Amino acid sequence: MTSATTSGAPRPGGALDKTYDPATAEARWAARWEEGGAFACGQSQGAPYTIVIPPPNVTGSLHMGHALNNTLQDILVRWRRMKGDDVLWQPGTDHAGIATQMVVERQLAAKGIALARPGTVAGGNVTTIGRDDFLSKVWEWKAESGGTITRQLRRLGASVDWSRERFTMDPGLSAAVLKVFVELYRKGLIYRDARLVNWDPKLHTAISDLEVEQREIKGSLWHIRYPIVGDPDRFIVVATTRPETMLGDTGVAVHPDDERFRDLVGREALLPLVGRRIRIVADSYSDPEKGTGAVKITPAHDFNDFEVGKRHDLAAINVLTADARISDAAPEAYRGLDRFEARKRIVADLEAQGFLVKVEPHTHMVPHGDRGGVPIEPWLTTQWYVDAKTLAEPAIAAVESGKTVFVPQSWEKTYFHWMRNIEPWCVSRQLWWGHQVPAWYGPDGQVFVDYDEAAAAAQARSHYGRDVALTRDPDVLDTWFSSALWPFSTLGWPEPTPQLARYYPTNVLVTGLDIIFFWVARMMMMGLHFMKEVPFHTVYIHALVRDEKGQKMSKSKGNVIDPLALIDKFGADALRFTLTAMAAQGRDVKLSESRVEGYRNFATKLWNAARYAEMNACRPPAAFDPNWAKLTVNRWVLGELALTVRAIEAALEGFRFNDAAGAAYQFVWGSFCDWYLEFTKPVLTGEDGPAKAETQAVGGYVLREILKLLHPMMPFITEELWDKLGFGDGRMLVVTAWPEAAALPTDAAAKDEMDWIVRAISELRTLRAEMNVPVAARLKLGVREASPGAIDRIRRHEASLRSLARVESIDIDPPSAGGGVAQLALPDATLVVPLAGLIDPAAERSRLGKEIARQEGEIGKIDRKLGNPDFLAKADPVVVEEQRDRRAEAAAAKQRLEAALSRLSGM
Repeated sequence: MTSATTSGAPRPGGALDKTYDPATAEARWAARWEEGGAFACGQSQGAPYTIVIPPPNVTGSLHMGHALNNTLQDILVRWRRMKGDDVLWQPGTDHAGIATQMVVERQLAAKGIALARPGTVAGGNVTTIGRDDFLSKVWEWKAESGGTITRQLRRLGASVDWSRERFTMDPGLSAAVLKVFVELYRKGLIYRDARLVNWDPKLHTAISDLEVEQREIKGSLWHIRYPIVGDPDRFIVVATTRPETMLGDTGVAVHPDDERFRDLVGREALLPLVGRRIRIVADSYSDPEKGTGAVKITPAHDFNDFEVGKRHDLAAINVLTADARISDAAPEAYRGLDRFEARKRIVADLEAQGFLVKVEPHTHMVPHGDRGGVPIEPWLTTQWYVDAKTLAEPAIAAVESGKTVFVPQSWEKTYFHWMRNIEPWCVSRQLWWGHQVPAWYGPDGQVFVDYDEAAAAAQARSHYGRDVALTRDPDVLDTWFSSALWPFSTLGWPEPTPQLARYYPTNVLVTGLDIIFFWVARMMMMGLHFMKEVPFHTVYIHALVRDEKGQKMSKSKGNVIDPLALIDKFGADALRFTLTAMAAQGRDVKLSESRVEGYRNFATKLWNAARYAEMNACRPPAAFDPNWAKLTVNRWVLGELALTVRAIEAALEGFRFNDAAGAAYQFVWGSFCDWYLEFTKPVLTGEDGPAKAETQAVGGYVLREILKLLHPMMPFITEELWDKLGFGDGRMLVVTAWPEAAALPTDAAAKDEMDWIVRAISELRTLRAEMNVPVAARLKLGVREASPGAIDRIRRHEASLRSLARVESIDIDPPSAGGGVAQLALPDATLVVPLAGLIDPAAERSRLGKEIARQEGEIGKIDRKLGNPDFLAKADPVVVEEQRDRRAEAAAAKQRLEAALSRLSGM
């Protein structure tokens, strides 16, 4: 099969280059993988393993959230592909209604072209175009510029099945959207209703909560007297940050238990400037401790007020137009004024007529549209709604029963909270780009929903008894509506395709916490309703990527880290491994360039180890069986490899990506590079032919298995080394079988022996560093209280102890050297190191004492901060966590320094 080979690639051979060039290798392998069909599903007889990509906006560019999300998905699918599963990682992009329409509208505006919508005035240098022409322009834009994000995902190494790429506006997915809308409407689960929405008065459309951002604004709180009807000397005072909305007030709410207003409940107040009588109602929404204790109720312009109005049958009067001007429902003096101009006029009139009690400075959060950039208005308008409460019931039950599980499990609480308090889902948008609502209206406003205009006309003919002119609803559907169908629409639904039967339900969804409700919950609802099965068995919620100080990245803060810039500088593998190593469950990723640079050094270490292995002819012979190994050091490294395979597999099974990266890093950098290669240098350069041959075979075998283990996390460099070293005999690493821990020897005696030697050398190195022993100085090592086994180990590995710990001599049971001796306790032996002549004890005691005092000062300073209730109450939680981390580091440093100081006693 084409995916199995590097057909057309140069034959491996020749020495590896001195350094690895990520840019060249990444471009080459991204092309070869795709051209060779390496990512295509259906190439294995194994069990299906499916992940659907969270479809990025077609307008988007790769940001750090994308990088983390897609790296984690890619690790899973590369691993499962190597395990023999029939993997489908389904790619595609979202049409991104508002975002795409804005991009194209801006481009047209630059050319003097506007959309011919109601209120648009042509003339001068402005021409207008209609809906069909505009949609043609959008499709032209997509063809030219819509592939940016998918090209960038290729740079990251995403191994999606690109041959199956979908788009939420392509014909197949559009057919799915149409069927879902019509079927839900016919079952009474989609309907039209007048409710409050987030209205963007600049874009003239309803927007979702996710498209609303809260901004802190320094405003005012106006206290206003409302006269009590029939009691001209009595008033009830309300406070508001939006006095312009008082024109739509239809009630005043007080708490049922508030004694101050108990006698006013059921009476009426007279609305200033308007003269309308409004009822005073008792409702627990009013907080006696907040403001004046009385709340003005404007059902048409506040979400909470809308609910209060429904409970008390208060009228909803819309006093704003679509562009946030005062409507004709308000007194004539204010009609047509912009909302903020009206605010000034109303406040002035209230003051002039004696209704304004006081004005207080008030800093508060004001919702803004994230695209339009202006304050949004809760606005009463007729829209299309989905009966989310009914659809949510089976979706709640599926998680309660464990059919779908969240990882970390704590996110189930968030899911349940949202789903059990769910409101009707507004699915209509006042845009042109998107799936147009399949509804047509008769002359009297009667609605006909069907698959096309001909079917709607037939309905109308039956209804009216004659042919009538129909007008199609101009609105389009919320982008999340089509995204909710993604797990099954991408597989061909509503057609009963083989892919749908094989790959649905999917195995895992990897996504961010911000769209649990907007996307995850809605996919659950739609999947269960239309497929009668959950869309995924596991939902893995990854954390946010923040800057190195733990702050959320934003353009305004200037702390945005561009993943493409990091890829350019350090390579995709370095970025991927960094994100993986830091992807601990429930903990945000604090990213810095220095961390990526550190893992670039890991890639360099791997490359250099491969060069060393190549130069020393380390390569497993055909049909090599690692169980043939006899040398202790070889059996040890093979046993460590087996432990690492198991550790990585267990971590990936549990979605503990950081543990998988940690296990790989510790084995590759530590066990293999720092220890095994050093231990075996004498063997590879020695005269013992059989030992050398065995070590060459084992060294090459372990390196080959390392490339397999690292491939899901670092695909480019591992594939490059696999090819250059000729490990696959022309078969690409991406489709090579995953290592089998059961095939490897585990020798407890070899592990005990080599771990003992590693610890001895490590303890001696630590001693040298902590005691400031000069680098060039060689130690005289004594061994006391040693068991026969420990003595044998020391003698067998004397050369390693001498070279790796810089030991001059080793003396078993040496005579007492008096003072100036450091002792290191190991199992079955005590290492004794005379320090006299190597260090200045007095100077060293002084240095260590100063360092201990410095660390104590740092601990004290942090303790004072953490012990201050005001600091804990006011500080950003990220800052508090940072202080606790610093304290832990200082305490650990102090402990090490005190241990070093104790070794100087007697000198």
